[in-house]
Amino acid sequence: MTVLELRQYSLHPGRRDELVALFEREFVESQEELGARVVGTFHDLADPDRFVWVREFADMGVRLAALRGFYGGPVWKEHRDAANATMIDSDDVLLLEPVGAGFPTASRAGVGEGRPGPSRVLAVLRLGSGGEPDAAAAQRLLGAPVVVARTASYVNDFPALPVRDEKAVVVFAAFPGAKEVAAARRAVEHAWQGEHLQVLELEPTARSAYR
Repeated sequence: MTVLELRQYSLHPGRRDELVALFEREFVESQEELGARVVGTFHDLADPDRFVWVREFADMGVRLAALRGFYGGPVWKEHRDAANATMIDSDDVLLLEPVGAGFPTASRAGVGEGRPGPSRVLAVLRLGSGGEPDAAAAQRLLGAPVVVARTASYVNDFPALPVRDEKAVVVFAAFPGAKEVAAARRAVEHAWQGEHLQVLELEPTARSAYR
């Protein structure tokens, strides 16, 4: 069973571009060589000092080995001080499992290289939700292909990186632009009113695979 981490970092004012540049240069291939897949990296459009990213592991055993290898390895040791200097908090993390197919595998190409595809991502966190998520209903509601995930029941066996002890269902969808995202957001907030929602409107960074 694939394991996902949705990670939201609060940064010191004005430091996001610095972190993104460092992350994309040093922390993508170095994690993937160890068994993690960096699914997506995003600017939070509502908060210029928030960086959001998703990584994926084949299972919890692969996750443990990859985290030990990366955070105990030379790349993180060389660059951790520079990365941590940009951050106020990096502990806002949900440990998830996909419902259905999960994230598609996509090539990682830079902006300006003729890469087609959506340029905005909506991530809707239905917090406190312990019910069975309905991917088909979410796709009809948002009007776009979705990736749905729910809180994984696994124990976090790498306590150096805490995760939130909270049930959640998270829906991701990618759109061509701001107009389509706004319409999807209105539909979500109307249909799921009364729920505890966190709605993230995200812009993929240059090397984000999911976009």
